[in-house]
Amino acid sequence: MSQRVMSLAALTVLELSPVDMVEVAARAGYSHVGLRLEPATPEEHHFPLVTDAGLRRQTAARLRDTGINVLDVEILRLKPDTCVADFEALLAVGAEFGASELLVAGNDPDEQRLTERFAALCELAAHYRLHPHLEFMPWTDAKNLNQAVRIVEQAGRDNGCVLVDAFHFDRSESSLDDLRKLAPSRLRYAQLCDVAGPRPQDMAEILRQARNERRFPGDGDCDLPGLLDSLPPSIPLSLEIPTRHLYEQGVSALQRAQMALDKTHQLLVQH
Repeated sequence: MSQRVMSLAALTVLELSPVDMVEVAARAGYSHVGLRLEPATPEEHHFPLVTDAGLRRQTAARLRDTGINVLDVEILRLKPDTCVADFEALLAVGAEFGASELLVAGNDPDEQRLTERFAALCELAAHYRLHPHLEFMPWTDAKNLNQAVRIVEQAGRDNGCVLVDAFHFDRSESSLDDLRKLAPSRLRYAQLCDVAGPRPQDMAEILRQARNERRFPGDGDCDLPGLLDSLPPSIPLSLEIPTRHLYEQGVSALQRAQMALDKTHQLLVQH
C-alpha cells in the first residue's frame, strides 16, 4: 500500500459536516482531509466553519482525536470585484487547522487583473504559510493547464501553484507533454478521479459531470498512469470523486470514501 498522503476531498462526501467528514476519513484510512470553508455554489449546503467558532472547535477536536491532518482548504474565487484582503479571515482559519494548500478558482475574464489578484493573494497567503493553487476548469477563466501556468508564472510568487485535477485535465484537453514541462515546485498536490466517456460538446454537461458524476480510479477512460507519471513522484493526492448516483442509491459516505481510496491504492499498486 502506498505511503503517500491521501486526502478526502469535501466534494466526495459533500453531505457530511466537517466533524463527520474527519471521522469518515479516519475510518476509511485516509491521512488527510480537505475542508471547504467557502461554498462552490450558492445552492450548495454549507457548514460555516469560518464564522462558527463552535463548529471549528468540534472539528479541531475530532482532528486531534483521529490523528487526521488538513491538506487544503477551499474554495476562493477571484472575480472582477474581488478584494483580496476580504479573504484574510478564511486564510486564518486555514492556518488554524494546519492546512498548507489553498484551492483557488479564476473567475475573471481580464487575465491581467486575474494575474494581479492571484499575486496579491499569494502575498497575503504567505503570512499564513499557505500555497494558493490556481485550479484550471474549462468553464472558468483559467480554462486549461497552459492558461493556469501562464497566470501563475506571470504572478511570479514563490508560493503560487497550479492544481491539476484529473477530470479538468481531461475535459480541458490539456497535454501531458505540457505538464511534464512544469517546474515540480508549482505542483504540491493533485486531485484524482477517473473520467468516463468522450468530452461532451455542451459545457453545462461537463460542469454537471464535474460536480455530480465522476468515476473511481480505474473505472473510466482517463490516462491516469500517464498523468501520475507526469506529476512529481509521491505527490499528495486529494480524492475528489462525487458520485451522486451512488449517494441517491443509499451508498453511505463511508462506503464511497472507502471505495475511492481502495480504487486509488489498486491503481498505484498496478502503476
